[in-house]
Amino acid sequence: MTHHPTQSPQFFLTAPSPCPYIEGQFERKVFTHLVGDKAPELNDLLTQGGFRRSQNIAYRPACESCRACISVRILAGEFKPTKNMRRVSQRNADLIGALHDAEPSTEQYSLFRSYLDHRHRKGGMSDMTVLDYAMMVEDTHVTTKIIEYRKRGPDTFITGKGVGELIAVALTDQMSDGLSMVYSYFNPELEDRSLGTFMILDHIARARAAGLPHVYLGYWVNGSRKMNYKVRFTPQEHLGPKGWERYDHEAVTP
Repeated sequence: MTHHPTQSPQFFLTAPSPCPYIEGQFERKVFTHLVGDKAPELNDLLTQGGFRRSQNIAYRPACESCRACISVRILAGEFKPTKNMRRVSQRNADLIGALHDAEPSTEQYSLFRSYLDHRHRKGGMSDMTVLDYAMMVEDTHVTTKIIEYRKRGPDTFITGKGVGELIAVALTDQMSDGLSMVYSYFNPELEDRSLGTFMILDHIARARAAGLPHVYLGYWVNGSRKMNYKVRFTPQEHLGPKGWERYDHEAVTP
């Protein structure tokens, strides 16, 4: 009898480390490698099961005493923007997002560096070099794209010229059932534009146009104020013990 080797992924557990979101808590993660021809299919299954991708690693929280991290996905087809979100879209009507292959550039890194220095000076990514950034973008075995947001030029749709400076960037995985926002950053001096919100709204529009039902936002951490923005995009689903369940906005603790 011929023996066929299994292709099941191997999972590993990290050592405890201080939680970046909830003071006094410690986090652990379970992770596996996303490599080879089956990586896109595996990434789909794992993302639907609450994992996130970072380069060629898929991971999810496996903390011993805390379950605050909850996977969130927006129901793109049912989404209805709030009045404030419509104002954000209008405020950024002069921007255009161009889809590119996952290739880094010095212009991207310059914006990325400015974003980290202003927003995450003490974060785990604060010391990332240009090589680290290139690895974050390029080290993928799944269908990953870069969306660059620039000011719309007078002849953008004719010659491709006339576009302005790079204002925001999203690193996004294209999956069978939606778009997964891996990482996004923007010009921190343009706070009045609410560019983080705008990029999520743009991804919802892109998912709907492609007939994809979901936009995956990663983890919402109940109790972390800087994560509260994720639950404003409703309707959405949260992954719990019974699987993906529709989220009730009224049930959130302020």
